[in-house]
Amino acid sequence: MSSAQPAGPTRPTTAAATDTATGGSATATGTAEVVPPARQRRHTLYFLDEIRSFAPVHLDTEVDMTAVLAHRAAARADGTRYSLVSYVLLTAGRVLARHPEANAAIRGRLRPRVARYPSVAGKLVLDRRLDGRRVVLATVVPDLDRADLDTVQQQIDRHRGEDASARPEVAPLRRLHRLHPALGLLAYRATVRPLRARAGRIGTFAVSSLGHAPVDGFHSVGGTTITLGVGRVVDRVVARDGRPAVAPVLRLNLTFDHRVVDGAEAAEVLGGIKQALEEFPVHLPPGATSSAGLTADGGTDDTAGTAGGDVTAATDGSAATDDSDAADAPGPAVTAR
Repeated sequence: MSSAQPAGPTRPTTAAATDTATGGSATATGTAEVVPPARQRRHTLYFLDEIRSFAPVHLDTEVDMTAVLAHRAAARADGTRYSLVSYVLLTAGRVLARHPEANAAIRGRLRPRVARYPSVAGKLVLDRRLDGRRVVLATVVPDLDRADLDTVQQQIDRHRGEDASARPEVAPLRRLHRLHPALGLLAYRATVRPLRARAGRIGTFAVSSLGHAPVDGFHSVGGTTITLGVGRVVDRVVARDGRPAVAPVLRLNLTFDHRVVDGAEAAEVLGGIKQALEEFPVHLPPGATSSAGLTADGGTDDTAGTAGGDVTAATDGSAATDDSDAADAPGPAVTAR
């Protein structure tokens, strides 16, 4: 008589048995390593904690980039190189100057307060390395309501290089990372919460680009009332005069904080940026495009401002880069976003 058999299958009790049951290797050994998050990414965790009160709504559109690419090619023929995010920053800055309700920030729950800023500052989110660790940082480009394209590109070019470890601007960020996480969170909040100083520290709107990767569109929250998500430019079939044609198309996404503005205003901002890019540089004032003879044909008489902002510690969960050629864009900086 045979020995009794168990009524059902026995539960695996070892890592190897579990792997066998799930189709894995029976020879796998060891346990998972459980460690604290990397110190170089602490500002990311502080940022995510800070934006919990954000009320995001997402919009998107497609932009025909024919005019921008023609302008870019003409500039390159003259020896001047512009990144696509420079065009987005410039046009978004001009559009937001016409929408002061959206060029704003809010703070508080029981007694909320809204700050509206007299100038437009754009935060460009960047994918960089710090002490060998991949992190998200950002630079703030000020005075985009007055700056020209050269000034915007120069601000981006100030911080070239993938590794930010040796840059002096990261010293305050390193001090933040060295703090105990509880103290670090308090220090982060003290930096980004004051409404009057927020524009210079995290911008009045944000741009995050994944155009270097096969990403058509994405939505992120940059900690500002308006955040633009920039995907890749791809040839697509479009309708022109009732006929199909092929054009370079950019998927442009906008996330807005519903606590500050409503959908109609945010849609006007997105539509204004789309029109400004598709008709570039018609909607910019004279001299707003570049000093290389590629100027606009109309608009108001604005003077070109200077862009001198620092780079800020930043994160919104996206690996943001400047998508021009080798994706050379700014590195890290000081104030937490």
